[in-house]
Amino acid sequence: MTSTTRIEIDHRKTLTGADRHPEKAHRPDNPIQRKPSWIRVKAPTHPIYHETRKLMRDSKLVTVCEEAACPNIGECWSQRHATMMIMGETCTRACSFCNVATGIPKPLDADEPRRVGEAVATLGLRHVVITSVDRDDLKDGGAEHFAQTIRAIRASAPETTIEILTPDFLRKDGALEVVVAARPDVFNHNLETVPGLYPTIRPGARYYHSLRLLDRVKQLDPSIFTKSGIMVGLSEERIAVLQVMDDLRSADVDFLTIGQYLQPSVKHAAVDRFVTPDEFEDYAKTARGKGFLLVSATPLTRSSYHADRDFAALRDAREVKLRGRRLAAGD
Repeated sequence: MTSTTRIEIDHRKTLTGADRHPEKAHRPDNPIQRKPSWIRVKAPTHPIYHETRKLMRDSKLVTVCEEAACPNIGECWSQRHATMMIMGETCTRACSFCNVATGIPKPLDADEPRRVGEAVATLGLRHVVITSVDRDDLKDGGAEHFAQTIRAIRASAPETTIEILTPDFLRKDGALEVVVAARPDVFNHNLETVPGLYPTIRPGARYYHSLRLLDRVKQLDPSIFTKSGIMVGLSEERIAVLQVMDDLRSADVDFLTIGQYLQPSVKHAAVDRFVTPDEFEDYAKTARGKGFLLVSATPLTRSSYHADRDFAALRDAREVKLRGRRLAAGD
């Protein structure tokens, strides 16, 4: 084992400790189950992975890839794909599934949008995903910071398409309008789970508020693609997942992602079960039948996994749909 490997393991141990999630320290331990073969991934070794990691460090940028302990980090970073997390690394919420640290955040870094824009240009990204922690401490929930980051990317890398994965802006009047006015190409906000599990899995959020947020994006700017995702393996029932699909389609959401929940530490919500690849394929087939332009449902699916490739497919799917409508209308 190299010294670098030891450092990374020690860092991850620290990240999942009580210092990172003090609000969970009193909870009883939930033993972490052994993962089945279909969701095990290899440790990252590709040299481009280390180049991407170094760029993030040198630019003083935070990525959700690391903060959320994403299992796809080796693959994505080896292809120079990284989901940047703005507004710091400390969240004001305490969701029981999430590995992002909870606490009192630092003030916003006014220079961060510029650094993100420059990093996107340096990486030569065709498509970039920008997410954030929840910032309930800010009057606008960080909406203007999102808008500034979008504008900075447009200035530094005008050919890059931009996907944002936002908080719910709960009780932040006017915040959504600020973000939509900056015209991201894709607006993603995850429902995360079925409504019946919100009290235990996502207690600081409100299911129908999140649903209305996605619906409102389409009302404000129908040209923006909307996207949402949920995790499975948290004791949800299939009928509840199908209801979420129907709710999202009623909000005209274009793209649905479904992935396996993986437990970050013994203090997080327990995995109820590992959903099989066949079940994921059944969810994908059902969702496509309900009218989503694009569906990604696999054990390793995450919100920004293969986002650049998926954006191209999303754009093509919309064109096919519009062409079909024109033909049906006799144009």
